[in-house]
Amino acid sequence: MDKSIEVRNPRTGKSDYVIIPPPHRLLAQQCQRMRRAQARWYALGVEARIETLQSWKQFILKGRDKLTEALIADTGRLSMSLFEIDSFIANIDRWCLKAPRLLRVSEYDTSISYIKLQQTAEPYPLVGVISPWSLPLLLSTVDTIPALLAGCAVIVKPSEITPRFMAPLQATLNNVPLLRDVLSFVEGGQETGAFLLECVDLVCFTGNLETGRSIFETAAEQFIPAFLELGGKDPAIVLESADLDLATSAILWGAVVNSGQSCHSIERIYVAEAIFEKFYHQLVAKAHRLQLAHPTIESGELGPIIAAKQAMVISEHLQDAKEAGAVVHCGGIENINGGWWCRPTVLTEVDHSMKVMTEETFGPIMPVMAFKSIAEAIELANDSIYGNGAAVFGSEEEAIEVSQHIHVSTISINDASLAIAIPEGETNAFKFSGIGEKRFGAVGLNRFLCKKTLFTKTKPIQNPWWFDS
Repeated sequence: MDKSIEVRNPRTGKSDYVIIPPPHRLLAQQCQRMRRAQARWYALGVEARIETLQSWKQFILKGRDKLTEALIADTGRLSMSLFEIDSFIANIDRWCLKAPRLLRVSEYDTSISYIKLQQTAEPYPLVGVISPWSLPLLLSTVDTIPALLAGCAVIVKPSEITPRFMAPLQATLNNVPLLRDVLSFVEGGQETGAFLLECVDLVCFTGNLETGRSIFETAAEQFIPAFLELGGKDPAIVLESADLDLATSAILWGAVVNSGQSCHSIERIYVAEAIFEKFYHQLVAKAHRLQLAHPTIESGELGPIIAAKQAMVISEHLQDAKEAGAVVHCGGIENINGGWWCRPTVLTEVDHSMKVMTEETFGPIMPVMAFKSIAEAIELANDSIYGNGAAVFGSEEEAIEVSQHIHVSTISINDASLAIAIPEGETNAFKFSGIGEKRFGAVGLNRFLCKKTLFTKTKPIQNPWWFDS
C-alpha cells in the first residue's frame, strides 16, 4: 500500500498538502459496494441518470469557487483552471443531450426474411479512470461522465501530484447520494493505481507512454479492455502559401497553452525554407509579449511547470539541444522562489538528433526547422514514435492535401491544437500515442458498452434456416 504522500505546491516548491491512500483491503471493499450499486444505477434508465447528473451539476455550480481555489492550488494557474471547470460543466450537458440517442436500442431486418435483429448493449459494471496532473479536473471527468450515463459505476484515481480538487468535488457529490454510490475519487500513487486495475472491468488511462505500457500489460493479464491516451510530439507544418501572421499566432498558442503541458501541444515546427527567417522572427516577437503568472497569478499568461520531474525533462532537452548547436532566441526555464517556470522558448538550428525534436518535452518549447520540399516536411512530421496530432498552415487545398499523408489522429488546418477545445470527431490512436478508440465523438460513450445482438424468429417456420427443403 502507498504510504502518506506529500504534495508539492507548483508555485512555491513547498510541500503543503498530504494525501493518505486507502489500504488495498478497503479499496477492494469499496469497489464491491460500487458493483452492487451499479446494478441499481443501470436499472434506473438513461433519463433518470441524466436527471441525477444534472442535479449534481447544480451543486458543482454552487461549489464552483471552492473547486476553483483548489484547482489553482493544484496547478498554480488561473485561466486554464477556469477553462477546466467550464469544460467539465459543458461535458455534463453535452453527454446528457447525446446519451438518449446513443443508448437507443436499434432493430434491423436481416438477410433471412423471418429473422429480425435487435442491437442492444449492457455497460461494463465498474470502470477505472487513472488521470494525469496536466489537466487534473478535466481529465479525471472527461471519460467519467459518458461512462456514468452508459450505466457504469466509475472509480477515479487522479494524479498524486494534483489531488487537492478532489475534496471540494467530493463535497458536491455528497449532496447526490444516488450518484455518490456509483462514483468515487480515490487518493493514491502508483501502487494504488496498480491495485485498482485488479478491481475494475475496464480502464481508461491518460498519461505517459511508460506508465501506459505497464497498464496495458496488466489489463491484458486481467483480460479487461484498456483505452490509453498517451504522449505526443505534435508537429506543425508551415507551407510557403501560409498566412504567417495567422500561423505564428496559432502555433504560439498551441505550444504555450497550459504552459505546454498538454499531449496536444505543438512541440516541433517545420517551415518552408523561403519563409523560414520571416516566420521565426515573427514567432520570437510574439513570444516576447507573453509573461509569467508571477509574482501574482494575474501577472501573466503562463503558469508554472506543475511537476518538478517534468521541469527536469524540459531543462535536459534544452541543454541537449544547445550542446548540439541549437540557437535559443528567447525564453528558458528557471526556478523562482522554489517554483519552476518556463518562458516561451524558440530554438533554431535544430535537427532530429536532438531530444527536443524527438522526445515529448511537455513545456512551452518551440524548435523551428526549415524544409526544402513538401515531401521532406511530411517525412519529418512522420518521423516520430507518436501520432497524436498535427497542424498544417497554407492554402486550404494544399494544406488538406498535405494532411492526408501525416500519420496522426487529429489535424488542425490553419489553426493548432483544436482537439483541446473541440470534442467532436471520432479517431483512433496512432502509433505510441495510445490504444483503442479515442474519447472523441459518439464512441466516447459507446466504448463503455458491451454490445449484444438478439435474433428473433418472427414466423413459425419448422425447418431451420439452413435446411434445404
